[in-house]
Amino acid sequence: MTPDTIEGYGVRLRPCHLADVPEMVAGCSDPEIRRFMPLLPDPYDSEAARWWITEGAPAAWAAGGAAYTIADPATDRLLGSIGLTRLSAERATYEIGYWVGPAARGRGVASTATRLLTERAFAAGAARLELLTRVDNVASQRIALACGYRHEGVRRAAGADGDGVRQDLIAWVRLADDPPGPVARLLPDLPDGRLTDGVVTLRPVEPADTDALFRLHSLPEVVANRVPPVPPERAALARRCRLAASRWLAGEAADLAILDAATGTVVGGCALFYDEPATGQAMLGYSLLPEARGRGLAARTVRLVAGWAFGIGVARLWAGTRPDNFGSQRVLERAGFRREGLLRGRLPGPDGARVDSVVYGRLATDEN
Repeated sequence: MTPDTIEGYGVRLRPCHLADVPEMVAGCSDPEIRRFMPLLPDPYDSEAARWWITEGAPAAWAAGGAAYTIADPATDRLLGSIGLTRLSAERATYEIGYWVGPAARGRGVASTATRLLTERAFAAGAARLELLTRVDNVASQRIALACGYRHEGVRRAAGADGDGVRQDLIAWVRLADDPPGPVARLLPDLPDGRLTDGVVTLRPVEPADTDALFRLHSLPEVVANRVPPVPPERAALARRCRLAASRWLAGEAADLAILDAATGTVVGGCALFYDEPATGQAMLGYSLLPEARGRGLAARTVRLVAGWAFGIGVARLWAGTRPDNFGSQRVLERAGFRREGLLRGRLPGPDGARVDSVVYGRLATDEN
């Protein structure tokens, strides 16, 4: 690629200029940018900005990559930065990265700039582009999906913080012959961000739910139905809550907090695991805190999730219970699930034993 100016979709990509220094310093000093780009010089001052413009960006071009300022076409003022790093000349593979200043966020600048540079890179001969995000950088993951990048997996400890702590990175990839347009999501967002019937409300799990869910999953009767049946570590529950939004975007699971609609209090958890996308099958699991049981909230939760799942294209839902978990079996039957059979020794039990699982299923074509 050559350092020429590109315009399209309402943004301009141009080479960096020394006039960009003030906006570059302001942008790279922003806490949100520093959170996800921890290796930037600290503090990021005018000297650091001038070094990037006069030495860093030219070096990126010389190495076969690209380094652009994202500019407002009307004023030519810097809105952010975007570039390519060549990973393999033989394989025509590049990594794309960007940042957008606070004043330009919420206007689609990152998405349009990524789309524009992606098209230019493929036109110039790139075969594969990679976009790496921190696991908790949900905004960047949404940009990747909107620009046609597909979830490819987690690169363990591929990133590093300024203190040397290694961080996992999620790889989002687009190939030159991938179809244009956003990637269709297996698990779209909930309508209005939640599901409710006026009595129970379901919303995506958040990091602030850690304490409530740790309490829930530490209960002996809930531990007995975990796989394997051992109490969770709090750090593991905290990580689950922190990664819930990312796993949802990747189409792996819709992790939901169950709230009492009257009080807004978290009273349980529910998760939809898309275990067989090729066949349209998903698995459902749920549990409630003791103070919320006996009020029909579990059956309401299952009905809400089932209605949403069938509405987004799931063809079959299934759930498993231990043979002696009669309460959960009644919940499933009230929610329209039918008992389908017994899977002998399906689950790991305590002390190396195996536990049977009673399987319930519901089809999208079943009557409510």
